[in-house]
Amino acid sequence: MKHSFETQRLHIRPIATEDAPFILKLMNTPKWIQFIGDRNVRTVEDAKNYIKEKALPQLESLGYGNNVIIRISDNKKLGTCGVYNREGKNQPDIGFAFLPSFEGKGYAFEATTKLIEVMKLKHGLTELSAYTLEENTASRKLLERLGFELKGIGTLPTTNEELLHYYRKL
Repeated sequence: MKHSFETQRLHIRPIATEDAPFILKLMNTPKWIQFIGDRNVRTVEDAKNYIKEKALPQLESLGYGNNVIIRISDNKKLGTCGVYNREGKNQPDIGFAFLPSFEGKGYAFEATTKLIEVMKLKHGLTELSAYTLEENTASRKLLERLGFELKGIGTLPTTNEELLHYYRKL
């Protein structure tokens, strides 16, 4: 069952194909391309297909995955956060991305703190990983603030690029 949840300032709900225009904008920000990677999403149709092929299957099979973060006060879409089960990985990992104008305002910490709580209570997860590039200091600081500890170097199934592997028991 897919869950929406809220914090004091944010509504967090599963991603949907209607989010394609927002996802197109987010995936083409300089930091997304630099730190997450260029996924060749150039049109709203590309974004819609990306959501259908990459996000919706896990949401349907596990009941969790990628979420859109919406500010309650004005219904503005700020970013995404989610938990992902990746082929060949022992535990799921958490990820997040925000439009540049909404960085540094505590939204990522607020949303991911709530997401971690929901993953433990509603989905029974007991541990999470996270992966980031060494030079992505903002993500590293957020992960450490969330209680993740650097475990070592790791890779994701989609790339051979070496990433910092963080880990946390829930």
